[in-house]
Amino acid sequence: MRDHEGLSFPIDEYERRLRELRERMAERQLDVVMITDPENLLYLTGYQTTGYSYFQALIVPQDEEPFMVSRLLEDSNILPRTWVESTFPYNDTGDAIQTVWHALVENGLADKCIGYEKNSYFFPAYQQDRMQATLYEANLIDCSGLVEEGRIIKSEAEIDAMRKAASATEAAMQAGLAAVAEGVTENDVAAEIHHAMYKAGGEYPAVAPYVTSGPRCLIGHATWEGRTIQANECVFLEIGGCWRRYHTAMMRTAFTGDPPASMLEGEQLVVEALHAMKEHVRPGLTAGELDGIARNILSRNTSGGTLVTRAGYSIGIAFAPSWDEGYILSLKPGENTVLRPNMTFHLIPWLYGIDGDKLVALSDTVRVTERGCESFFGMEPRLYGK
Repeated sequence: MRDHEGLSFPIDEYERRLRELRERMAERQLDVVMITDPENLLYLTGYQTTGYSYFQALIVPQDEEPFMVSRLLEDSNILPRTWVESTFPYNDTGDAIQTVWHALVENGLADKCIGYEKNSYFFPAYQQDRMQATLYEANLIDCSGLVEEGRIIKSEAEIDAMRKAASATEAAMQAGLAAVAEGVTENDVAAEIHHAMYKAGGEYPAVAPYVTSGPRCLIGHATWEGRTIQANECVFLEIGGCWRRYHTAMMRTAFTGDPPASMLEGEQLVVEALHAMKEHVRPGLTAGELDGIARNILSRNTSGGTLVTRAGYSIGIAFAPSWDEGYILSLKPGENTVLRPNMTFHLIPWLYGIDGDKLVALSDTVRVTERGCESFFGMEPRLYGK
């Protein structure tokens, strides 16, 4: 492993991550793992590129030095950003799977028990089929989730990275809310959000900020489209600030005018639910129990608003198309995973569909501590514009 100033974390952080991965490999009796998920590659090595739609893999033997296979252009990220010393690049007329085979043969690994991430977004079925046919001497086993077992608990170094992301999130949200007014466009608000986010040290996020107004607030995962904000309507903002691919997220709602009683009731219940979730977070509570705390409070709404999603999800490392780690752990009914210290969650006890055309969304990103939780933010969760 190479230690150098281009690494995002001290070398001993990467050594720990690799050591713990190998311990889990041993439990699964895997000789080698082939990691293709972009988030997992970053976690283990620091490698990142926006060109992750091309095949890329970190190959980790149990006893030998890991090596990488990537597109030739993306290979340029390995030396300055990671500790990896050995690479096998392929060019744009080359064959990624054949390159994997040659790399395994050269390292004496082509006939081993090899784990691979079957659920990786960017390792499509046609390439997996070709790998199965090409590596006919190997015993190929799905090891999806093996790296994520380490990622779910953040180290102190990762918590510090998320604090940097939180500074960008909060600056962007403050700027976005300050820009909301009758007569401005959603694009105007989005521009202020982006300017503040990057000035505060934020890097490109996995998902663009969500900025919607009026009836567009109820279009799931929509964002700015140039609409002019009118009087007496909702404006919904959700922002995920990023630093070194680590994210924190925040939802806020504004109203351009005097909010109706239904919105004020929604604000009261959402704030109550968010505070209750944070008061009850502790090691030993299950994810499903935490979801239930929010759901029970929000069910008292009398204006048609409901919690239409999970009540939260794990958050940390992310590339597009999403900033969440909900595929690792979500707060939802029936989820019996127990919370542990240094898990990090975006808590989203929101009310969707108030009066049929409004919402109240106020969220927080928190870290589970030994006795409870702490927020990454200082902003008060409230309805803005009153």
